Amino acid sequence: MYAILESGGKQYRVSEGDVICVEKLPVEAGDSVELDKVLLLSNGEEVKVGTPYVEGAKVSGTVVENGKGKKVIVFKYKSKKDYRKKQGHRQPYTMIKIDSLCGAAAEEETK
Repeated sequence: MYAILESGGKQYRVSEGDVICVEKLPVEAGDSVELDKVLLLSNGEEVKVGTPYVEGAKVSGTVVENGKGKKVIVFKYKSKKDYRKKQGHRQPYTMIKIDSLCGAAAEEETK
């Protein structure tokens, strides 16, 4: 069973027990979070596709940590003009452990 969800302008394919890194969310480590922008929900034999989101589908998880990614170096220069600018960037993220997938396709699997 899996779902495709949207968070922070990106799409993620998740199933129960997965750990994903999404764009930073305003939650603390240990809190539970519900993501309701589910684009697709599948239980193995039936696939439910949303327009754009699946009605009543939710993905719930627990926040593992808030952190920063690896440093990316941004280096700008203009040749022959003695212009150089070096800058670093670390993108903040929230790591989430997926606990359960809830929705119409998920409910039919348990019956």
